[in-house]
Amino acid sequence: MNLRIPGPTPCPDEVLEAGAQQMMNHRGPEFAAILRRVTEGLSWAFQTSDDVYSISTSGTGGLEAAVVNTLSPGDRVLSVSIGSFGDRFGSIAQAYGADVEKYALEWGDAADPAEIARRLDADPAIKAVLVTHNETSTGVTNDLETIAREVRSRERLILVDAVSSMSSIPCPVEKWDLDVVVSGSQKGWMVAPGLAFVYMGPRAWEAYESSTMPKFYFDVKRAKTSLDKGQNPWTPAMAVYYQMDRAFELMRAEGLEGIFTRHADIGAYARERADQLGLTLVPTDRQRASDTVTAVWWPEGVDGKAISKRAREEFGVVLGGGQGKLDGKIFRIGHLGFVSKEDVQQAFDVVERLLAEQKASV
Repeated sequence: MNLRIPGPTPCPDEVLEAGAQQMMNHRGPEFAAILRRVTEGLSWAFQTSDDVYSISTSGTGGLEAAVVNTLSPGDRVLSVSIGSFGDRFGSIAQAYGADVEKYALEWGDAADPAEIARRLDADPAIKAVLVTHNETSTGVTNDLETIAREVRSRERLILVDAVSSMSSIPCPVEKWDLDVVVSGSQKGWMVAPGLAFVYMGPRAWEAYESSTMPKFYFDVKRAKTSLDKGQNPWTPAMAVYYQMDRAFELMRAEGLEGIFTRHADIGAYARERADQLGLTLVPTDRQRASDTVTAVWWPEGVDGKAISKRAREEFGVVLGGGQGKLDGKIFRIGHLGFVSKEDVQQAFDVVERLLAEQKASV
């Protein structure tokens, strides 16, 4: 099976085998050693000298942790959304009582850092900005470095959804001066779902001290206190930790620059194949097209759902579909984590064949 959705992503055989190990005492020294190695690997990938905390949950749980550990009910926040997952981040803050101002763009567009700056200047009460680095629903990567510069120059917090970017494309949390950054194990890390990773910078910890949003399971201070003892506050997803431990061996062998280059090359190839087929990318600015997922419009008059069904059943290629208002209108090819150019080539070959059989204009 060629799984080309943007998450969960395929895992190397040795990573899957690592997850099949027997359970151990999650409060004992053997697991403490694994937890420390994984934490060191996370700091390496996030490019920080600080610890990055792992929570047994999905990426959405990590986003909830970002909100509840830094904000209080009634806090004004600017929610930047360029797609489905940007909408979700803002909805989490709203659910906990934040006063959310929405900066929502057309799906396919990237956020304008100058517009974010304008909105912050117009409303000094805004405490934090919520932004998605890489929006998998549209295949768009925001210019996070520039956005962060505008936010930080105005002394506001920036909370980042890096679920589908961290470990695949550059996102150096210290260099870009980010406050909270979240990722999830099922994306570019080459392991199964089950862990979220949360970076908290110095200003985020200051905000934590005054935050009054309710938190218990997602209280990052509990994770910090437990990590000092070589433990998790709650029973961890141990098999996923086993996988992470092995995955970091593979990632370190390739190196961060090697990983980033591989993703950039495959992303460029995916866009070239779409061009060769006469298809249109969902991102309106090609410079902001993602290197972890390519989103493409189905041609007019084509039954995209039927093609996706045939691709899966006849050729073993699983394409990502459109989400929300893009359902049935686009297909997405994920290329993050354990992926090669040949995997993406096969997916486009199948799309090309099935489009031709529908006599589409390609």
